[in-house]
Parts: sequence; structure tokens; C-alpha cells
Amino acid sequence: MDTKKTNIYFVGAGGIGMAALERYFLSQGCKVAGYDRTPSALTKALEEEGVNIVYDDDINLIPEEFKNPDTTLVVYTPAIPNDHKGLNFFRNGGFEILKRAAVLGLITRGSKGLCFAGTHGKTTTSSMAAHILNTCEVGCNAFLGGILRNYNSNLLLSETSPYSVIEADEYDRSFHQLTPYIAVITSTDPDHLDIYGTEEAYLESFAHFTELIREDGALVLHEGLKVKPRVAPGVKVYTYSRDSGDFHAQNIRRANGSITFDFVACDGSVIKDIELGVPVEINIENAIASLAGCFLTGDMQPEKAAQAMASFMGPKRRFEFWLKEQGDNGRAIIDDYAHHPDELTASINSVKSLYPNRKITVAFQPHLYSRTRDFAPEFARALSLADDVILLNIYPARELPIEGVTSKIIFDEITTDSKILIDKEELVDTIKNHNIDILLTVGAGDICNYLPQICDIVTNNE
Repeated sequence: MDTKKTNIYFVGAGGIGMAALERYFLSQGCKVAGYDRTPSALTKALEEEGVNIVYDDDINLIPEEFKNPDTTLVVYTPAIPNDHKGLNFFRNGGFEILKRAAVLGLITRGSKGLCFAGTHGKTTTSSMAAHILNTCEVGCNAFLGGILRNYNSNLLLSETSPYSVIEADEYDRSFHQLTPYIAVITSTDPDHLDIYGTEEAYLESFAHFTELIREDGALVLHEGLKVKPRVAPGVKVYTYSRDSGDFHAQNIRRANGSITFDFVACDGSVIKDIELGVPVEINIENAIASLAGCFLTGDMQPEKAAQAMASFMGPKRRFEFWLKEQGDNGRAIIDDYAHHPDELTASINSVKSLYPNRKITVAFQPHLYSRTRDFAPEFARALSLADDVILLNIYPARELPIEGVTSKIIFDEITTDSKILIDKEELVDTIKNHNIDILLTVGAGDICNYLPQICDIVTNNE
């Protein structure tokens, strides 16, 4: 990457991972512009911060100052199709063009990278770790895959910290561009089979990721994973889980909607009374993983770490409460980004444990035709845990339709008696006609865009 480039153009500027890089380059005094397919709350925020974004791939809309290959670096996401006019303009014009992951790898290579990988859990664990280090005196630079509610940003910056916290994404093998100092792997349940094809290839990708860890570094693995690490000599390997491993919890207490535990580190030391700011079961393990990564830096202060965990508000769209009425019969609306069957199961079970003996309605928007095809029975099994299911049609994202693959292949296998299949445009009216007690909206598409209207309807339907 040519560090003399002062204009940075992003093709796919509205992606959450791209947004962190856009904000980083703005902080470095660069001019930043880009393209995305559709406006969103994130693109609006980026525009207000100084990013010039257009929503048509007409090359005439590219600002003139970004058409000089001597001064412009082009960054793109693999979700962009090959026939994209703007991207092909840059390809044919001799511009330096890099994938987002390659740029992130170059930026962070000069630091000690704490890289959090896994099918699920990586956004929350990396966000927790960033908040821990930021609360401690050492600080960090963090490039996160979700907007951290404590900072209303997915980018944290420090001019003095030696540490970078990175969400290590396995999609398109992006995490192979990183050089971790400390790598944490939370889970390796098969996903992105449109890229990998088989579970074996997916696991191999994680194994290769472990080869990239610096020789003075460490690997922290969730117990029981199928991946077989191939670390360099000198790399220390640790395990974690809720109840066992080199890092684990003990004395777990649940009371009045709170979860508290004692954190046990690999050297036997204990940090007592870790209270979760977002008190759901899965965050016990997420907290252990993030505390383990920060502990291994040697710069984590126990009291500050406990303070950070208690004040952690979580990333947006990770079990985020939009409505939380008080009282035994108070209604709730929770939104979650879960888009894999295991994540969906964990999310629904977390709601059920928080609200036992209440009616749980789940509105789910499947993400990708290929993922729906690969996991339809598992999605149906997860949704069958709910009392009431509102299933939306598939959000295609980067994919073209696959013959025979629709949300109906999930719908037909859901065993819950109360279920309905709708277009997303019908969601608001459908909820208006439902008797909502506890509502969980789930999926990685655009279902979250309807939440303001949904909250208005639910609160006005007394």
C-alpha cells in the first residue's frame, strides 16, 4: 500500500467493516469517497463525517479528484460483483486496488494484533476486548464489525497503544491477511459454504489462520473445537470455556436480571465479581474469551477489566433491547444479528431464559440463498423453539437466486403451530395484528430498518 496516497475510494462503502477503514483514513487526514448500492443509517452517518458516497455505479459520479491513479487508493469488498462499472473503471485505469482485508492487515501489521475469529461471537468478543483495553490505561486501536454502543462507532483510535483489536472475518478467507499477536477462536461451526464448499475446507481455513500467529504470540481456543491448530514454535496455546479450560468462570450467580462470575486465568489468578453489562448466558463465554486475550497482553488491570465488563453495552444489533418495559408483565423488543442456526438457537434460548413462561415471538429474515439451502432444517429446528414465528423472505445480499431455494423450505419444517411466511414489506402490519408480549427480531439483512415503526406500534397497542 502506497502511504503517499491521499485519496481513498471505497467500493462497497456502506459495509460495517469498510466503515471502520473510512473513519480511520479520515482521521489520518485523507479525502474519502465511495459507492454503495443503497443508503442506510450507517452511510448517512459516514456522509455527515465527511465521506462522499454515491449510490449508482455510473463512473461519471466518481469525483474528479479520485480519478487520478497517482493519488488514489481503491479499496473494495469481495461482495461487489465483477461487472461493477466503477470497479472496472479503476481496474482498467492502473489504480492500486486492494481488498478491505489486505488494507486492514497492512495497517495493523506494525502493531500487536488481538484478532478474534469464529463462526459466531467474534464481534462481541472483539468489542469487549477493545472496551477492556480502552478502559485500562494502555488503550488500543480497534477495527470492529459492529457499532459499539459505548462509543457509537466501530473504530477506536490511540496514538500511543501498541495494540490493535481486530474482528478476524473468515468470509472470503479475509483473516488470512492478518498477523495476529494473540488469536482467539470462539467457534468453527460450518458457514460460508458458498465460499468453502465443505466443512473440511472451512476448518482448514482456520488451521491456516493459526499458522499466521507471531512466534512470540498466543492462541486461545474454545474447548472442543474441531480445528487442529498449526502454530509456529514459540506460540503458546490455551483453551477456554464457561466451566473448564485454562481460562474459565467459577461461582456464576444469576439474580434480578444480572449475571456475575469470577474469572479464573491460566496462572490460577482470579478476578472476582465480573458483572456482565449485557446479562445473557452466551456473554459468559464471550467475556472469558475477551478477558483471556487481554490478560495475555500483560497490560490488563484487573479492577479496570471488571469495571469495563460491567459498563459494556454491547455492539448494536447484538441482543440489543429496543423496548424493555418494567414489571412482571412488561413487554420487550430485542434485536439480534444472528444469521447462523447456532446463533439463532442461542439467541432464542437467551430470550426464553430471561423471560420464562412468557410468549416469545420471533421474526426472522434468512440471509443468503446459499446459507438457507445449506441449513434449512437447522434454521427450522431453531425457530421451533419459539411460541410464535414470523418468517420473512430471504435477504439476498451479494447473491442471485438459487432455483428452489426460498424461505418456504424453512417454513415447512417449523413445528411451532403459530407461524406465518411474509414479505418484509408486510412485517409492520403483521406485527400490528399480533398480540406481542416478547418480540425478537433476528437476521443479518435489513429487518432492523423496521424497528422504529415496530416499537411505535407495540407501545401504542395497549
